[in-house]
Amino acid sequence: MKIGIIGAGNIGGNLTRRLTALGHEVAVANSRGPQTLTALAEETGAKPVPASEAARGAQGVVVTVPLKAVPDLPAGFLDGATEGAAVIDTGNYYPQQRDGRIAAIEDGLPESRWTEQQIGHPVIKAFNGTYAQDILDRGRPQGTPGRQALPVAGDDPQAKQAVRDLIDELGFDTVDSGGLDESWRQQPGTPVYGSQGDVDAIVKALSEASQERTAEWRA
Repeated sequence: MKIGIIGAGNIGGNLTRRLTALGHEVAVANSRGPQTLTALAEETGAKPVPASEAARGAQGVVVTVPLKAVPDLPAGFLDGATEGAAVIDTGNYYPQQRDGRIAAIEDGLPESRWTEQQIGHPVIKAFNGTYAQDILDRGRPQGTPGRQALPVAGDDPQAKQAVRDLIDELGFDTVDSGGLDESWRQQPGTPVYGSQGDVDAIVKALSEASQERTAEWRA
């Protein structure tokens, strides 16, 4: 599978490591330019590219940048992706810690719905509550008792299934957490955020989520 990863921080870097190890063809980009990704490219075999080119020919695209940086992504950066490409949003809104106030999210718009509006393409929300190190360390074969599960939200059934299949390949079970309007159930401050639980634990955590954003996660 040809995969573009935009953002080479903890999540983006570790997804680059794991996906290349699994044999996927990965193009990786960040905001500072491909010349800053030489070490990651040498380590993994991924191709460092400008953000405007990361999605070219890709069947899957991972957008893993700070939320405040989403509007600054290059215009039309997804235009070169294959038709029906799954776009994974790993982002979280950290108003006090990083992103500043985003009025629409403060008013109740799910974070990934806001991202979708900014980039003009449907997204699948995944990996947003996952510890980056878990991507490297906690993958297990299918059927392993207690296998860690990740929630996945989105509106496009085919794209969602493609993402779930990819996560399974990485060594994790998944739980369908609903459409993107339900993706608030996996935002920061919810029971599932940061959970390393199995399918049953993730289902329970999603069911216990409250739509009320606590003070720590408001601007």
